[in-house]
Amino acid sequence: MPKEQSVGKPTTRRYSAEEKAAAVRMVRALRAELGIAQGTVQRVATQLGYGVESVRTWVRQADIDEGVAPGVTTAESTRLKALEQENRELERANEILKRAASFFGAELDRQHKR
Repeated sequence: MPKEQSVGKPTTRRYSAEEKAAAVRMVRALRAELGIAQGTVQRVATQLGYGVESVRTWVRQADIDEGVAPGVTTAESTRLKALEQENRELERANEILKRAASFFGAELDRQHKR
């Protein structure tokens, strides 16, 4: 008996880097063969059973990474995410240190007033 699909957001599939690269190569090869870009992404996505917008995004990002199109490269994006994570961790540490300093400062004041 087949399972009923839940209503809402569909399950997302993760594609490997090799699958993405192969799809990008196929789109570029088809564009070179036909001499036009129109419809190539949809044709390749349908052939592979991938989402059209997924393939379109991979091709666009590959163009950016190779300097063909302007934008933020994958390496820059990865570095930015790492820096943002580090910044969040440092902000948390600073908040903890501020609270500790306040607590121990108040404790010293109480001991000094005795």
